[in-house]
Amino acid sequence: MADPQPELALPRWAQVGERRRGHIARVTALLERWAAALGVAADEAAAWRDAGLWHDALRDAPEAELRALAGDASGPVDVLHGPAAARRLEEEGETRPDVLAAIRFHTIGQVGWARTGRALYMADFLEPGRPFARADRAFLAAQVPRDFDGAFRQVVRVRIEWALREGHRVFEPTIALWNSLQ
Repeated sequence: MADPQPELALPRWAQVGERRRGHIARVTALLERWAAALGVAADEAAAWRDAGLWHDALRDAPEAELRALAGDASGPVDVLHGPAAARRLEEEGETRPDVLAAIRFHTIGQVGWARTGRALYMADFLEPGRPFARADRAFLAAQVPRDFDGAFRQVVRVRIEWALREGHRVFEPTIALWNSLQ
């Protein structure tokens, strides 16, 4: 029998199944490890933890709800959970711009992100539960405390390469993010 997922401090409006809870727990644990290894200030470490906990809070919500919250009638549904969750958090009083931007853009990236957004973007991709390129992703995850900016650049590159290889769309903000790193 599998161990139950640890209790996560998710918002009461979160809509996530057990599989997604596991992903959220792994992302948050990775962010907490990196924050400790980097010696980030307590308020920034809390922002990283909260971004990890909340980034996929609406990942399993119905499409109509995501579209209504994100204000997007025609975009790809798989990128709407971040903007939808950020909006719900704002409605509940969350005011930290780095946390809101991290959650809002965690699937596509954003130029000018604070470290919170960059850390979440990396942790979401590098968390060890994902089944592809495990050794490569583990290597990159280990590099984050040694060379945060270098690891971030590599993660952006790998994510773009993966999207192209799999025939997925590369969004304009992702391209702008890559170009900003050159």
